[in-house]
Amino acid sequence: MVPEPIASFLTVPTPESWVAEAAARLPELLLDHANCELKAASTALGFLYRYPERTALAQRMSRLAREELRHFEQVRALMAERQIPFRRLSASRYAGRLRDAVRDSEPGKLVDMLLVGALIEARSCERFARVAPVLPPDIGRFYNGLLASEARHFTHYLDFARAENDAGDSAIEDRLDELRRLEAELVTRPDPAFRFHSGVPGA
Repeated sequence: MVPEPIASFLTVPTPESWVAEAAARLPELLLDHANCELKAASTALGFLYRYPERTALAQRMSRLAREELRHFEQVRALMAERQIPFRRLSASRYAGRLRDAVRDSEPGKLVDMLLVGALIEARSCERFARVAPVLPPDIGRFYNGLLASEARHFTHYLDFARAENDAGDSAIEDRLDELRRLEAELVTRPDPAFRFHSGVPGA
């Protein structure tokens, strides 16, 4: 079941057609999931390198990077059991478009990056919950086990976005609404590539 804070934060649920596609394309799902965990660790380290003077943020992102790498290792183990080779994948339309929406200058850039991180973690959590019941039992258990950590990551990103914002609560909520609308569009529109965060299957 999707955790309530996640379900209420996202404006649209994952389409059923994506869930069915994911169940039918397990090797691709696991491969992209592994890539997502690697990119998530890299994103956390990016915050650490860009903003080392922000002590609380740097410490949290250091811990987050280690946790994401542990998830990467766990997904790789599931892939190895099924003899699914690992290869690097380019960024999905979902991640690419969200990151294209990030403002170029500070302090808006930091706030947007944190909000995008919150959206990605929230959608990841929702999709783990949605797809776990239709996957093989071992993967379903693993995905259900990730729900708490993904929900926690979502909360950390969102809390830091609000804490690092100097423009006031109404400004950050307005910006969050803009990014949420974009995120909803990306998961509900047809997508030519199947990925963990892709939209409706099909061109």
